[in-house]
Amino acid sequence: MENSAAASAPSSPLLASTPSSSPLAAPPPHPSPSPYPPVALAPRTPSSRTVYSGRFIPSRARSNLALFDLATPIPSSPYCELLSAALFGPATPDRVASSAAACSSSSSPQLGTPVSGNIFRFKSEAPRRAKRALFADGDEEGALLATRGARPRKIPRSPYKTLDAPAMQDDLYLNLLDWSSEDVLAVGLGNCVYLWNASSNKVTKLCDLEDDDDVCSVGWAQHGSHLAVGTNQGTVQIWDASRCKRMRTMESHHMRVGALAWSSSLLSSGSRDKSILHHDIRAQEDYVTKLTAHKSEICGLKWSYDYRQLASGGNDNRIFVWNQHSVKPILKDTENKAAVKALAWSPHLHGLLASGGGTTDRCIRFWNTTTNTHLSCMDAGSQVCNLVWSKNINELVSTHGGTQNNIIVWRYPTMSKVATLMGHTDRVLQLAVSPDGQQNIATSAGDETLRFWNVFPPLKFQTSSSLSCVGATSITRSYIR
Repeated sequence: MENSAAASAPSSPLLASTPSSSPLAAPPPHPSPSPYPPVALAPRTPSSRTVYSGRFIPSRARSNLALFDLATPIPSSPYCELLSAALFGPATPDRVASSAAACSSSSSPQLGTPVSGNIFRFKSEAPRRAKRALFADGDEEGALLATRGARPRKIPRSPYKTLDAPAMQDDLYLNLLDWSSEDVLAVGLGNCVYLWNASSNKVTKLCDLEDDDDVCSVGWAQHGSHLAVGTNQGTVQIWDASRCKRMRTMESHHMRVGALAWSSSLLSSGSRDKSILHHDIRAQEDYVTKLTAHKSEICGLKWSYDYRQLASGGNDNRIFVWNQHSVKPILKDTENKAAVKALAWSPHLHGLLASGGGTTDRCIRFWNTTTNTHLSCMDAGSQVCNLVWSKNINELVSTHGGTQNNIIVWRYPTMSKVATLMGHTDRVLQLAVSPDGQQNIATSAGDETLRFWNVFPPLKFQTSSSLSCVGATSITRSYIR
């Protein structure tokens, strides 16, 4: 009875219970008579063992009392401030005032009033990108993956190879770089075309035009070794790169040919004479169809992956989409405020077209050509020179001029930045992607350099031995010719 009485007595959680100095009195008489006689209890002898309450209270130093505004002021350190900003976001005035009020109320509480009204009430959730400073390298995609618990993909910030490209023309309206399905890169330099074999690292001079002529565009056929070359004189030449032999010359344009695009045996060419010509290399005629809708030079041409639609962009700030056999565009865009050279069809979504505007536009736009609708528009911050999609993952790359001169990898459809690559000292005018199954891109700029970057993840079915060869070349600098 003595032990049960002591346990039922109220006591402080952290104070030891002490025995009574006098014998416990008999229980008070019950209102009803008891048949048993009263029994006197012997006095309790003091015990040397200290008895504590059974309730466990964790260490206050390790408790996050700020969740309930019960925190006491603790001397801060630069490390603690940085860690707090990384995990819970920057210290806003509301948070500072709330913390100060909590500290003052906890230091001098009033009797009979609650310490804080936030007890047993949830606070606002920490920002989704709270781990950005800890895990991300300044890229939005890395921060997003960090908050989801995923590991962000590491993209090298420097090129794995750099080649000198003397006489590279600093002209946005030209297309002087293309990568073939046989892993051969064609580069137009001045009045010459050079071929760089990515497998053997060998450079071959394909052709040399006349002194008063220049290369304005190059374009590989989807399969094989046929290369189309557009010139400043308005001619389109077909070359067999495996034999370094010219197969045909078509003289249908009256001014320079700055854009080329293949669709099986059909070659489309865009010129400064405002026209687009379809050349069937199997026919005797120089061209089979002529498209006239642009009011200025055509600087961008791209066939869709199913070869059913052709997108064209011009210096008249317009984008047109054509059917395979139509002479009138099925989609017209006049929203751009600058020339449109950057055009790219998505290999993942049928009918999805991306376009990029020039200096006064700076926007990347997306179109659904199956419904002829404008999907979205995003300000890229600078002149958009080129766009290309990855075939391995739903991402695209844009190259820029103006004040940035950078390369940006975007994840679609969120358009979050996966990586920003710097290195060129002039606007990045040319862009080409390596053949299927690889993950490299090549860029060239007005600084007369050709740089190779490893940006996309490999296909899942590739073996580790084949992947080890990609980008294995050390960072060297050599000449393309």
